[in-house]
Amino acid sequence: MTEQTTETPDAPGARPTDTAPLTETAPATAPEAPLTETVPATAPEAPPTDTAPAEAAPAPLIPAPPLPLSPPLPLPPKPPRRVLRAVARWTAAVLVCGGLGAGAAAGITSMERTDVPGLATESDGRWDYPELSLPVLPAGSPRPYSDGNVGEVHHADLRRLLLPAPAGATVDKKLDGGWVSTEQYLSEYAKGERSDITLILKDSAPRHVAARGWTMPDGTSTRIYLVQFNSTAFAQYFMDSINDSGSGVPLVGAPEAVLDERWSGGGKVEGTSSYAYEEAKPYGAAQVRHGYLVAGDTLALVVQSREGREGTKSVPFHQTLIVQNQMLG
Repeated sequence: MTEQTTETPDAPGARPTDTAPLTETAPATAPEAPLTETVPATAPEAPPTDTAPAEAAPAPLIPAPPLPLSPPLPLPPKPPRRVLRAVARWTAAVLVCGGLGAGAAAGITSMERTDVPGLATESDGRWDYPELSLPVLPAGSPRPYSDGNVGEVHHADLRRLLLPAPAGATVDKKLDGGWVSTEQYLSEYAKGERSDITLILKDSAPRHVAARGWTMPDGTSTRIYLVQFNSTAFAQYFMDSINDSGSGVPLVGAPEAVLDERWSGGGKVEGTSSYAYEEAKPYGAAQVRHGYLVAGDTLALVVQSREGREGTKSVPFHQTLIVQNQMLG
């Protein structure tokens, strides 16, 4: 007995085989979705053939859309010509002012402080003396306070040791810096006191007397006498005699004098002595100041007087004492 088989039609496109009959099963894959009218991302697949499919051609490249370019930055608007002209004018003005300022600064820095308006140092009343220098000594002669001059003798011409008149002064024709007599020197003292001074002066045996005088524009009159003795001992003896009472011998126009408390003796040369007096108040028509300097064998008398209520000023008086002392040192 033979087995019967039931023939079933083959699936379309399949070839008959001698193997066991196939049973119907669900398709291996889901049916393809129907095509739409949209543009496919890739090319459609080639239909199946009985032979091995040829290699698929590469998908054509779709050029990417060009990137949008960013719009160019807008240029700043050009300034109007009026602005340009204004800037040019201001620039020129700044340059001119800078040049003027630099020139002014250079001019001010090259000026003396006293020549600059607003910066000038206010005068304290000192006088403008010329540049001072000591006279030339004879060959081999030492200075009065050098080691080789035990007697502290001034070998220079006494007239060259007188202080010169300051700027603006009117020089006294009678006291022009030359030699004067002892009577001229004694005429500075009050008449009632001259006899005693005359005897002391003769006993001290002075060698020379030189004098210079001047008057300043404000009316201050100055007289300086240098009296040179034979030795330092005589000069100091004469000073001690006229200063015995502590107030000095009265001068003409100053019946009473007192020590000048503002005088500290500053600026004096080492080894010298200084004494300063002023007329006691109330004084008469003119106030008188006077001072003595003792430097070795020489004594100096400095007298200043000025008419009026203001009287003499201490600053130029002290200045004159200091500078004359330096000349004698």
